[in-house]
Amino acid sequence: MAIEELRWWHIPELLDLEADLFGDEQWSAAMFWSELAHGGYYRIAREGGRIVGYAGLAPAGPDQASIQNIAVRRDRQRRGVGEALLTDLLAEAERQGATQVFLEVAVDNEQAQALYRRHGFRPVGVRRGYYQPSNTDALTMARASPATPMRSDRTSDRSDA
Repeated sequence: MAIEELRWWHIPELLDLEADLFGDEQWSAAMFWSELAHGGYYRIAREGGRIVGYAGLAPAGPDQASIQNIAVRRDRQRRGVGEALLTDLLAEAERQGATQVFLEVAVDNEQAQALYRRHGFRPVGVRRGYYQPSNTDALTMARASPATPMRSDRTSDRSDA
């Protein structure tokens, strides 16, 4: 598997992946174009010439970053693709000087939550009705950079629901 920079010509293939994974909540081509135009850090995972996953990171303040998305083809899930993409994003966040990285994940996506916990993310809150049109809640998770421990009030496995 190779991790590469996401380029504009990858967008049509990503739209197919989005439709399969997220249905009505999928990102549009315009959303991808906007992220790329604004300097977002986006990567694809490629196996045998086809895209099997992608992920994106955006700045969220002077010392923070936000993981915008991580998506992996259904037939390649639980095979290290998501973990490789996450590891790449975290290295880039640290390179950019982020002391904290945030993300949102569907409250019912326990598989992704477990991956994020293994990489030091902890729940910090719940965003009600975040995913539309399903009105699904999102768990907000945060991770401090290895050199910057999070305050103890943010390291418990509780949510501020």
